[in-house]
Amino acid sequence: MARFSDCFLLLFGQLAVGGVIGLAVPPFSLIDRGFYRSSAGLFLAFAAMFVAGKLVLLVRGQTGAGSAAELAAWIAFTAALATYTASLWGDAPRRRARAFASTVLLGLLALAVSALRFRLGPWLGVGTPLYPLAFLSGALALGAVVTGMLLGHWYLIDLGLSIEPLERVFRFFVAALALQLVIMVAGVPLLATTTEGAAALAALWRDSRPLLYTRLVLGPLAPLGVAVLIHRTLRIPQTMAATGLFYIAILAVLVGEMLGRLILLRTSLPL
Repeated sequence: MARFSDCFLLLFGQLAVGGVIGLAVPPFSLIDRGFYRSSAGLFLAFAAMFVAGKLVLLVRGQTGAGSAAELAAWIAFTAALATYTASLWGDAPRRRARAFASTVLLGLLALAVSALRFRLGPWLGVGTPLYPLAFLSGALALGAVVTGMLLGHWYLIDLGLSIEPLERVFRFFVAALALQLVIMVAGVPLLATTTEGAAALAALWRDSRPLLYTRLVLGPLAPLGVAVLIHRTLRIPQTMAATGLFYIAILAVLVGEMLGRLILLRTSLPL
């Protein structure tokens, strides 16, 4: 039961890390500080929920819930994110920049620590680097689509805002999906080179083939299809239509990541 909770709690951590990285995409100088305050506050809430869930699992002493070192890494990330969020109310650009850089680095570290707990095979196995890369690509996809949706809503507040920031986030979203697809496709032969990975892939193909197909279709193929529609609406430009399409993309990416966590639960494969 703890492993089930642990796998799906990762979605909150991935949303927080990917969301923070997504905030670096739109130009800070063109957008009102309020967008960053509200968005950073939302991602901070996701990080806090993840830490709270991990803490509960560890206090209960359930096996498969991770280690105290992993929890400490996520607490450090959450504290750095809280510092960055608080800095958005002040006028200290250097302190804000340092807080943001620390938040991103600590988030990447925490995500890697969590990812490597699920690895199959030895530490130096060829498939080991795939775990943090797969977790990161999922985090980037989640962060990009949520940032796009949040920024799209900001156009209702700042009516004179240029279309450029939303276009930047859109390109980041497409790049994140493309990276995720490449890692998924390239990861299968890498995992198959190890005994443990080959056995897990064989079990997945034998017992959960529809789950694998659905995972591939809903994330990242379906969001890439929605991205084509977003691109067309931005060429008009029509920001509200693009925002509505980002909502649809969120559902596809989120369900895809949930199916990926189900695969992780059943097989320990980072797909």
